[in-house]
Order: sequence, then C-alpha cells, then structure tokens
Amino acid sequence: MSTVTAELVASVLSVSVTPGQRVEVGDELLLLDSMKMEIPVLAEVAGVVTDVVIKAGDTVRDGDPLVVIKR
Repeated sequence: MSTVTAELVASVLSVSVTPGQRVEVGDELLLLDSMKMEIPVLAEVAGVVTDVVIKAGDTVRDGDPLVVIKR
C-alpha cells in the first residue's frame, strides 16, 4: 500500500480518481489550491486506488493522507 499525503496546507479543488480505479505513474489524482496556485497531485506508483480520504472543498495540512493506492 502507498499513501499519498499532502505536502502543504491547501484546499482540495477536485478529485480525479475513485476507489477501484487503476492508476499509472504520472496520472493526476487530485488538484489542490494553495495561495491561488493550482497544484496537481500525481501518482508516484502504479496500482489500484483503494481509498480516497478527502473530497473537493476539504482543507488539508502537511502530512494529511489523501489517497491510498495498492500496488
């Protein structure tokens, strides 16, 4: 299992994946907004999304879990 975590304080603009979806390295998982900058969060491993911990509109902090991917 690989847990994708937030690297900064940000708002979740959109979530591009759902549980059960297969992702490849480089696929966009979600889009964050911090200080009026849009920051895409990309998959660093290939696998199947098992959990999406956040939803659009949430505020996340450094280290918060976002998405879990089973390799």
